[in-house]
Amino acid sequence: MSTSSSGGADSLGATASLRSVVLAGGGTGGHIEPALALAQCLRRHDRKIRITCLGTPKGLESELIPARGWDLRLVSAYPLPRRPNLDLLRTPGRIRASMRGVREVLADVAADVVVGFGGYVAVPAYLAAWRHGTPIVAHEVNSPAGIANRLGARLTSHVALGADHVKLRGGRLVGIPLRPEIATLDRAKLAARARSDFGLDPARPTLLVFGGSQGARSLNIAVAAAAELFGAAGIQILHVIGARNSMATRPTEHGVPYVTLDYVDRMDLAYAAADLALCRAGALSCAELAAVGLPAVYAPLPWGNGEQRRNALPVVRAGGGLLVEDSALSAEWLHANVVPLLHDPTRLAAMSAAAASYGRRDGDEALRSMVYEAFTAAEAGRRRSAAHAR
Repeated sequence: MSTSSSGGADSLGATASLRSVVLAGGGTGGHIEPALALAQCLRRHDRKIRITCLGTPKGLESELIPARGWDLRLVSAYPLPRRPNLDLLRTPGRIRASMRGVREVLADVAADVVVGFGGYVAVPAYLAAWRHGTPIVAHEVNSPAGIANRLGARLTSHVALGADHVKLRGGRLVGIPLRPEIATLDRAKLAARARSDFGLDPARPTLLVFGGSQGARSLNIAVAAAAELFGAAGIQILHVIGARNSMATRPTEHGVPYVTLDYVDRMDLAYAAADLALCRAGALSCAELAAVGLPAVYAPLPWGNGEQRRNALPVVRAGGGLLVEDSALSAEWLHANVVPLLHDPTRLAAMSAAAASYGRRDGDEALRSMVYEAFTAAEAGRRRSAAHAR
């Protein structure tokens, strides 16, 4: 663990400075984006702080993190088997190998704190940090919490929760770190520019459709089937299909703009262009939409352990959105429920205010405070141990 001192004083007796933070989280944008938002926040306050990201070669992080200019160190990591099988017998050896890789990174960058966000790489990161004596912060956004962060919560008293419905041992609510362009977004101010950039009509009601970083096939199919109905109602659509998804036939315009894109790297502009969103209910999407006050129709993934439904319920109950089951999503449902809503500016304004009142924009600052808290507590413990040894 690195420390700094002044005037040649004993480093343990001086005030230490946080110099190096390792961020561990990968696999999906829901793990990666909050990590990078925290990285930006840390660097915004201290331009000299070293930020190192941990990831795996197969995760989305190998594409996103280097592209944004952050240092990414790749280590081997494996899913933990949920039931007895041959992989379970191989797990201890695999974890030890992964831990060795992480420990080498921690030593190389003189890590002061490890912050985990879940995903396969967080397991060896937590274990290596614990063995290395490096303070740990675990950040969880889902309910129920993932295996990695349930482990992390047993190794640290600094556990951050992304929302008030998320429960984890010793957890404290901090929110989800959001990118600065999202956290500071003024939708009304940017609306005209955003619609112009996407080739949309500045005066028409606008529906934004997206399914997360990989897209959502059932959303794509339902909205494409309703394209003519939306066009007849004068509603324009900004449809983000997904970089890893596809549509057999992209809808054509019916006298009203229908813009299809594989991927959007400026979601702040997409949010600013829209009056309403139709999307999945990943934790990050729910947090961003609530923070910027964009009403949404949430269609949670129909499989898994139900965490997407739990992500959406709080903002829906607050009045900031609607919930539709994936099996019910159809052109007919959209015509009956979404078209009238987009023609009701008073209701949309009320939903926007409700979403914004539930959302929070300071998750990055709150998590940064916990990182410094973990570091300061560890340094205080080191000083006490050194004084006792004397």
